[in-house]
Amino acid sequence: MTAISLVDVSKSYVRGQNQVPVLERLDLDIQEGEFVSLMGPSGSGKTTILNLIGGLDRPSTGEVRVGEQNIVSLNGAELARWRASQVGFVFQFYNLMPMLSAVANVELPLLLTNLDAGERRRRAELALKVVGLADRLSHKPNEMSGGQQQRVGIARAIVADPSILLCDEPTGDLDRHSADETLALLAELNSKHKKTIIMVTHDPKAADYASRRLEMDKGRLVEKAQAC
Repeated sequence: MTAISLVDVSKSYVRGQNQVPVLERLDLDIQEGEFVSLMGPSGSGKTTILNLIGGLDRPSTGEVRVGEQNIVSLNGAELARWRASQVGFVFQFYNLMPMLSAVANVELPLLLTNLDAGERRRRAELALKVVGLADRLSHKPNEMSGGQQQRVGIARAIVADPSILLCDEPTGDLDRHSADETLALLAELNSKHKKTIIMVTHDPKAADYASRRLEMDKGRLVEKAQAC
């Protein structure tokens, strides 16, 4: 089943007096439960694709379909509600609140829901258990390694049980060992928990964890065969 479809999508940004095209009439289908990596040079449109799928940006033309929903048709409030339940974001820089514990950081997205405090806490603890940090609930970011902080970031991304994870250079700030641990965790979330994952990366070793690799070239997609 198709989870995500970009249909004839173009995107341009205004810089001064100029229109700068980033994506040009792009079509892309991602199946439910796929783990897709996006590679390509800086400025080729990789992060723009993530932002469009996550509803953080709108295309200049075309449709962005997630399941049966064309999210381009949603207004701001509808899009925020949809995003909170359907999409988790994992960033290169973990974006954790330094004064909060791990469990409080993970709980933050749930503050936008109607869940009571006890249920929010239960779900945050469960998410940290899934990423292997059940013993770090009360630790603050400066008391954890970079790899552990990224695991907190992933726990925060999955705490609302979204079907889609959008990962923008999730290992870009990690050493090789921590990067491999993070990628193995993403692979497990894909295989065991059936999350559909789209990951932007410059690292060929990271891309090897995906089941399908796509490369961007001047706003267009070129699919590459995945190594076995």
